[in-house]
Order: sequence, then structure tokens, then C-alpha cells
Amino acid sequence: MKKIFTIGAAILMSVSVFLPQQASAQAPNKMSYQAVIRNSNDSLLISTPVGMRISLVQGTPSGSVVFSETQAAATNANGLVSLQIGMGTVVTGTFACIDWAAGPYYVKTETDLAGGTNYTIISSNELLSVPYALFSANGPTGAQGPAGPQGIQGETGADGTPGATGPQGPIGLTGATGPAGTSVTGTGSNALTLIYTVIGF
Repeated sequence: MKKIFTIGAAILMSVSVFLPQQASAQAPNKMSYQAVIRNSNDSLLISTPVGMRISLVQGTPSGSVVFSETQAAATNANGLVSLQIGMGTVVTGTFACIDWAAGPYYVKTETDLAGGTNYTIISSNELLSVPYALFSANGPTGAQGPAGPQGIQGETGADGTPGATGPQGPIGLTGATGPAGTSVTGTGSNALTLIYTVIGF
């Protein structure tokens, strides 16, 4: 009879301490992974070596595999297996080159309960927000960059419509009266001589 195995998984991200002076710190290229493994009787698989193939799948649980690796691990006294994705034997892809903004991503695990590569247990879990993503979304604002070069001066715009004529200004003050002119009175003899000359005497 074909045996059916079940597996429960929990995805945890590695957490580092971020201090203000550690602005250049980089996220480690690995993720912590834990899974509780049970056998066909639904009993915990205790202190047993297991072989695992872990794949990071993009888009949907059956989407494109962007990274895959194999690891040899062992369950503990509680049936829990713990490992770090990114630290195994790479099958395909590069963990450091994964574009996490192009998600969603799913973690697909395949397990061989005998410790080999005959994988009989398959599980897929969506990778949700992780500490580094939350830190980047809520971290402090970086320093302002230098000002860019001045742009090209734009063309002169068209002349606007002439404005309305303003109101007439107030009448100015009357200027001062100029000085009176000098009158000249001629003598009597000169006046007679002039008359005689005109008449022709």
C-alpha cells in the first residue's frame, strides 16, 4: 500500500540587529526554515536523518523555480527539522540574485524520510513579509542627495493682453503769477513828427 506522509512547515527569516551606525549592513543571503515531520501513522519522526530539496517558486505554488538546493538534515526529539535555505548544495539559481520585489514567492520542500534523494513528501508555503522587508519599509529616511544641474532655460512666453486704462489723475495746482512787464511812454514831439510823416505834410 502506498504510504502518504504529512509535513507541517513554518518559515522564519534570519534576524540581525540593526543599529543607526550600521547603515552599510546587508541582509544575509539565507533564510531559516523549520518543519515538523510525521510518518504515515501521523507520528513524529524523531531524531532521524532526512534528505530535503528546497525550492523558491515565483508567482504561484506551481510557478517558475528561481532557486533550488538540496540539504541533509535531521529531526530533533520533537520531530522538528531546522535548516537555513541558501546554505545547501545549489541545484539551480542564485539566492543572492532573487528579485524579492517580483513576488509573491513560495517555499516548496521535498523530503526523503530515509535521508536520501527519493523525495516522497511535498509541501508548499507562501513566503510572507519578513523582518528585512518590514525594516526597509519603516526604516529611517536616508540623507538627501546633492542638487542636480540647472535645466535649460525655457523659451520666452507670448506677450500678455494689455491691461485696462487706469483712472485720470488729479488736476495739478495753479502755477505762480509771473512778474508784470515795463511800460514805455513816448514824448509829444516824437508823436507829432510821426503823424506828419504818415499824412505827408
